[in-house]
Amino acid sequence: MDIALLVIGLLCVLIGILGSFLPVLPGPPISWVGLLLLHLTDAVPDNWWFLGITLFFALLITVLDYVIPAMGTKKFGGSKAGMYGSIIGLIIGIFLPIPGGIIIGAFLGAFIGEMSKNSDKKLALKAAFGSFLGFLTGTFMKFLVTVVYAVLFIWKGISYGVEIFTF
Repeated sequence: MDIALLVIGLLCVLIGILGSFLPVLPGPPISWVGLLLLHLTDAVPDNWWFLGITLFFALLITVLDYVIPAMGTKKFGGSKAGMYGSIIGLIIGIFLPIPGGIIIGAFLGAFIGEMSKNSDKKLALKAAFGSFLGFLTGTFMKFLVTVVYAVLFIWKGISYGVEIFTF
């Protein structure tokens, strides 16, 4: 049973890293579930302080991921149309077979969204940049947290590997 929890936990951590780039998946909470599954094994002792603190940061980053792009868009004079355009452009950019499709898609989506709301190209470009900058900041924070969770998972997995793989 411990090996199954370890494998499923590792999958959650890896999906969490992927989810830090994909807006459909909440990356940090999924990575946290991986840490939880590791702690549910018989080999790894329960550490509720560790799980509580990591859960707090996973939830905090998830909430900030919604707040920061809005703040960036607002600071640069944008609207919700720019934020939604950025998300739609990101999703389209995932499927485009070009290098940097996610980044280009997010920026173009924010620009098109702002242009649909406001015909001033200079203002739309400025707001699109703010939305894009907020998106990149949120993505970087999510990626950083999920990588830290992956390192913690691997470190604890190696530390208790002898107990986990007892046959």
